[in-house]
Amino acid sequence: MLVGGALSDRSGWAPLAKLLAPRFTVFSYDRRGRGDSEDTPPYSVEREIEDLMALIDEAGGAAFVHGQSSGAVLALEATVKFPAIVRKLSLYEPPFIIDDSRPPPPENFVGQINELVAANRRGDAVEYWMTEVVRAPAEAVAEMRRAPTWPALEAVAHTLPYDIAVLGDNMAGDPLPRDQWTAATAPTLVMDGGASPVWIRNSARALADVLPNAQHHTLEGQTHNAAPEVLGPEIKRFFVG
Repeated sequence: MLVGGALSDRSGWAPLAKLLAPRFTVFSYDRRGRGDSEDTPPYSVEREIEDLMALIDEAGGAAFVHGQSSGAVLALEATVKFPAIVRKLSLYEPPFIIDDSRPPPPENFVGQINELVAANRRGDAVEYWMTEVVRAPAEAVAEMRRAPTWPALEAVAHTLPYDIAVLGDNMAGDPLPRDQWTAATAPTLVMDGGASPVWIRNSARALADVLPNAQHHTLEGQTHNAAPEVLGPEIKRFFVG
């Protein structure tokens, strides 16, 4: 089961799913409010977990789960709730902010994103997320706005608060709590990219350290958007090992 992060839908999983398909039955899906999925209000993280569990039930009742970015955190929270259903868990770059290697987002960032979405300024909401939360260079985001892929980001801008809710209180620069995920006892692989920013690499290492049954691995030369041909073999090796 493949669980995507912010501003993504299931189409982004196609290359990785193709690489994993010879060994696994692969399910990728549109998270709540994205693509072909409905978005019945009110939103809650518990509902997103229920969505994932419903898919796993449809797939046979248990699964290996791989999540990326905020999708990694959602997969982890699902494992806490249903530890017997997630057999193994693979996580790539959960975007917690756990030290002073970068500033946290502005205090009012959730309200700002909500206001922009409510005003139908979806492009501005995505730009705010990218510059103020992800901390991508403004000139790079300006270039992204001219790219043909930008409308797809705008289409899911309203789900940005969902990802923020999934991340919870772990974006303020404080160390991860050691007791938050003790129920997630499934064997877990936490990965980061060797070319990713220090803050998100620190997050991956810190999460592996607090989980009860986890190992950490760095994919050298990779960024937050890891190449499927690099990521896929690591996932396969962990799940079948």
